[in-house]
Amino acid sequence: MTPNPILKVLSTIQKHNVRALLMGDQACVLYGAAEFSRDTDLALQLTANNLDRLASALEELRAEVVAVPPFERRFLERGHAVHFRCGHPDAKRMRIDVMSVMRGVAPFEELWKRRTSIDTGKGGLVLELLSLQDLVRAKKTQRDKDWPMIRRLVEANYFENCREPKPDHIRFWLLELRTPSLMIELASRHPVDAESLGKLRPLLTTALDGDEPLLAASLHQEECAERELDRQYWAPLRAELEALRHQKRR
Repeated sequence: MTPNPILKVLSTIQKHNVRALLMGDQACVLYGAAEFSRDTDLALQLTANNLDRLASALEELRAEVVAVPPFERRFLERGHAVHFRCGHPDAKRMRIDVMSVMRGVAPFEELWKRRTSIDTGKGGLVLELLSLQDLVRAKKTQRDKDWPMIRRLVEANYFENCREPKPDHIRFWLLELRTPSLMIELASRHPVDAESLGKLRPLLTTALDGDEPLLAASLHQEECAERELDRQYWAPLRAELEALRHQKRR
């Protein structure tokens, strides 16, 4: 039977005791909002020992850096992603992307405390994921593909838990739902919470009013504002990458 290349990567990461959290599309698959992904995206604890453990895992996977930047702590500290391609026969061509700093996302130690752990039942492999709340926050980028994913992530959680929601569920949905009809439904059922959280998310006032067209327009404006913040965040980092590419070509 052909080995699962994703499980090969993740089991190797676990074998070497790398402290990292699965994020990106593979995490979305596990939260029920995507169907498939071949890339492994990891949020990485940025300590010398953990970087050494990751280096050992990458060596076993025969993974090499692709593109820029190189695998150096200073680039991870700046917020860059470092990209690898696996050469191991059981994980051939699998890509691994690691980051340690992300816009608007809490420091790693906080992410680790809030993580979701999933026992795969396969050889003791336990998957450590970003919490759903942190994954949604990390997905608020300028990329077109991320916003439909955010919507599906929060919707999936809503439909799974809406019959017996906990206070944390209600807060999360009010702050992160991107489906106008569901937002209006939720606000009507929990008006006190919606009004209170309106200080953090002003468009909840529109949800309370039940104005679906205006709410849809407000959600679009909210998305555009987040995209612009992400563009501003990445502008100096992209300039730095371009300088590294130019230097590498010389």
